[in-house]
Amino acid sequence: HNKSLSLCNAFFRWEVTFKSILFVPTSAPRGLFDEYGSKKSDYIKLYVRRVFITDDFHDMMPKYLNFVKGVVDSDDLPLNVSRETLQQHKLLKVIRKKLVRKTLDMIKKIADEKYNDTFWKEFGTNIKLGVIEDHSNRTRLAKLLRFQSSHHPSDITSLDQYVERMKEKQDKIYFMAGSSRKEAESSPFVERLLKKGYEVIYLTEPVDEYCIQALPEFDGKRFQNVAKEGVKFDESEKTKESREAIEKEFEPLLNWMKDKALKDKIEKAVVSQRLTESPCALVASQYGWSGNMERIMKAQAYQTGKDISTNYYASQKKTFEINPRHPLIKDMLRRVKEDEEDKTVSDLAVVLFETATLRSGYLLPDTKAYGDRIERMLRLSLNIDPDDTTEDTEQDEEEEMDAGADEEEQETVKVYIASQEWD
Repeated sequence: HNKSLSLCNAFFRWEVTFKSILFVPTSAPRGLFDEYGSKKSDYIKLYVRRVFITDDFHDMMPKYLNFVKGVVDSDDLPLNVSRETLQQHKLLKVIRKKLVRKTLDMIKKIADEKYNDTFWKEFGTNIKLGVIEDHSNRTRLAKLLRFQSSHHPSDITSLDQYVERMKEKQDKIYFMAGSSRKEAESSPFVERLLKKGYEVIYLTEPVDEYCIQALPEFDGKRFQNVAKEGVKFDESEKTKESREAIEKEFEPLLNWMKDKALKDKIEKAVVSQRLTESPCALVASQYGWSGNMERIMKAQAYQTGKDISTNYYASQKKTFEINPRHPLIKDMLRRVKEDEEDKTVSDLAVVLFETATLRSGYLLPDTKAYGDRIERMLRLSLNIDPDDTTEDTEQDEEEEMDAGADEEEQETVKVYIASQEWD
């Protein structure tokens, strides 16, 4: 008890009579996720009429609660049956259901400071896995979730606290996924949201995005991945008219990008409502992968590249959003109006697309081509002929001569060996 975060002592008499003592340890057991789900947990010990029966059960507790320790004693379970038969006993399923509910209530009662500083650091991943796996308790588990957010530079927040702080008329919970907080909060996707004072949740663990995807909503508020389509803001009639005028102004550039410069790379090009500083961004559809999810899926050890569904999601074309206030975009519009066949502006469009791909969290399929384009643009900016090559040094010439001599020597050896074999 002295080494536990929380403890509960319960007595149930309904469909089945049993007593239980459960507690949460202060630290996670070693190898908590080794062979997750296949390894039997021996932390819950089952007694029948105070006679020890077993601690070798798969289903006494769900996988995600494999850290909970305790004792269960029931007078209603049979003594004279095998463990295998007992494991299928219908009363055991009732006991399991009650234990899970009691455990979640026990965790909920852990004081906030102790919960955030200790429990969440040790067992936060378990709660996220519970949201994914346990449909019947998903609402209860969602209230136990904690994430970093733009509200505070270091403290974590609950979804309840986020909803309490939501702006008037805000109907969605905004989140951004990345490999780190720094990556998430510096993403182009959060620029306007943060500028307008919206709070954004940062998902920085690989399991986080899976977890949120398993939650259709929280407290009546749906989740919005800000790296995907669907981010919209309330706007006045005047703002709407201004936006429509800008879209009309940039229509030549948008059509040129979609039909020519980026024809095989994007689904469409649109004027962005979410960018303030960045020139452009690559946005996934509602059912596509974010850059973070794509990285996770491609990093899976079992991925062979032959999975049909994986290839389908990975090959989905995305929306290219441009910032009409950015000087690069303004100059591109001017150049396209003057000459749609301008090779320099075509190169610029592709470089912007590839840069947006990286900044949006996606991987580039051809990094060499990207590097070559960057070098070509650097040459042009410095008035260096794109076709100029590097000059050979004396060392290069000597190495070429040595290589030629080596080839001649190898040919001589081959001829000698062939003549010996002929003799």
